[in-house]
Amino acid sequence: MGKFVVSPLTHPTDCGRFRASFSVHRSESNGSSGRVFQLDKAFASREAARLLAVTQAWLQTCMPHPLSAGYLPA
Repeated sequence: MGKFVVSPLTHPTDCGRFRASFSVHRSESNGSSGRVFQLDKAFASREAARLLAVTQAWLQTCMPHPLSAGYLPA
């Protein structure tokens, strides 16, 4: 997504639902620094969780001052 590399992830829960997370780091960075965001909502399907992860990653990379509300610390 532009100057960022975004990796959406999904994780199965113990109750058969799925949680979403994504990592973001700068594409031109030589280091391995970046951020991982774990979203606090569970979904019935892996695809729904992935879609939210992609959407939230896009919002984080497009906003001049990204918000961290709705995320659990990684």
